[in-house]
Amino acid sequence: MISEGDAAMYKGGFMQGFEVKNSEKEDISVLGLKGYLDAHTVPDLENAFQNLVDNNKYKIVVNFEKLSYISSAGLGVFMGFIEDIRQKGGDIKLTNMQPKIFRVFDLLGFPTLYDILEEEKMAVEMFTSA
Repeated sequence: MISEGDAAMYKGGFMQGFEVKNSEKEDISVLGLKGYLDAHTVPDLENAFQNLVDNNKYKIVVNFEKLSYISSAGLGVFMGFIEDIRQKGGDIKLTNMQPKIFRVFDLLGFPTLYDILEEEKMAVEMFTSA
């Protein structure tokens, strides 16, 4: 039996995946998310954040433009890293959210904890002008 959450991952008979792409803009790391972020795929995002922290990269922009689903496990990753990153003088800025993704973050009060911006370049500018 497939759970409702797992059923949401299937479309057209194949499982939807998840990707994290890391790029650098000067001293700012940009994580581009794509696909379905849930309990099965959250280790990929945790590893991406941990690699940045291990390499002393604390200015992080997360681009949600190609993310189509996020579960509570996915949301937990952001809460798990933000304190450590801010203690080291950095921040995580969130950008390019689809309306349905933004609603999840908004319902849980994330806009009071994080800068959520319409475009990636706005987040990069916030870091460079600080």
